[in-house]
Amino acid sequence: MSDLLIHQGEWVVVCDGAKALVLENTGDAKFPNLKTIEVFEQKGLATHELGTERPGRTHSSVGHARSSVEQTDWHDQAERTFLGQLVKHLDSAIAAGKTKSLIMVAPPRALGMIRPAYSHALRAAVRAEVDKDFVKLPVYEIEKHLTGA
Repeated sequence: MSDLLIHQGEWVVVCDGAKALVLENTGDAKFPNLKTIEVFEQKGLATHELGTERPGRTHSSVGHARSSVEQTDWHDQAERTFLGQLVKHLDSAIAAGKTKSLIMVAPPRALGMIRPAYSHALRAAVRAEVDKDFVKLPVYEIEKHLTGA
């Protein structure tokens, strides 16, 4: 990964489908110092707690054939909801002037889910996207991976 400059006061949002860290660079671009502002976590529920235990059945419109209906992917739906709430929170923070720009760090799957939810203001504020899964790393490791320090 090429070295990323993180400007003073810029936010780095590190997330996946169940956890998000909002970090702020309290240092400068040459000597970044990421500090945790907020942490969001979604409680992981087992599939049987999220929906029905068996997929539904449907009858054919002609004849007596029956077939099962594809089961809803409850974890996928929960991830989309979590990331949608994160986008709304970030949008509010930008509107309130808490930050002018941010860097999104998320695995490719999460980036693919979160991008369509970006508002115009948030899309303009996202200065860079990094397709890595750093959410389980300590903050100093995230800083090291992003800046190459």
